[in-house]
Amino acid sequence: MILYDYFRSSASYRVRIALNLKGLVAERRHVHLRRGEQTGEAYRALNAQGLVPILVVGDRRLTQSLAIIEYLDERHPQPPLLPEGIEDRAWVRAAAQSIACDVHPLNNTRVMGYLERNLGLDQARRDDWYRHWIALGFQALETQLAERGAQRFCFGDAPTLADVCLIPQVANSQRVNMDLAPYPRIRAINEHCLTLPAFDRARPAVQPDAE
Repeated sequence: MILYDYFRSSASYRVRIALNLKGLVAERRHVHLRRGEQTGEAYRALNAQGLVPILVVGDRRLTQSLAIIEYLDERHPQPPLLPEGIEDRAWVRAAAQSIACDVHPLNNTRVMGYLERNLGLDQARRDDWYRHWIALGFQALETQLAERGAQRFCFGDAPTLADVCLIPQVANSQRVNMDLAPYPRIRAINEHCLTLPAFDRARPAVQPDAE
């Protein structure tokens, strides 16, 4: 397997966590988003969207982090990243998608670049934008997590797809100095997950291309 990623990309961060949880190793090829390497002709030939990550398996190129993670979960089912019950799997997917589909896309590199270049927002206003959308997502997720009680993870006693998505988004929130005090469940889950090697080794700061 070959993983095209960028150390600071939270979508790539998710896939790194999933690979670690599964005990899998992929060859790494780094795509520097801030230098625009994802917009080059060579990379666009791999992924027309110009996004990371890409996971190459044999002659197949897989894109979109959630699709990649579910592929890994189906191809390498132990340990599972989704619970057994149909309703429980739906709950975990919904929690994961609330981050990956509703929060993260509003704060990714190309959106922040548009706010700066096209709308003329300075750093302070861009950071306000960033915090606003994370706060909306975290407020809803905190309520959902609180309803499940004080668990070590988002769902049950083992990491799931929800945790794989949550921890990178918490890391993003800290880049703009977001106060996590209103989100005690999210904070506790994040702290616990980062004690696990699979999450710790996936952190942006410890990647080979980290700056």
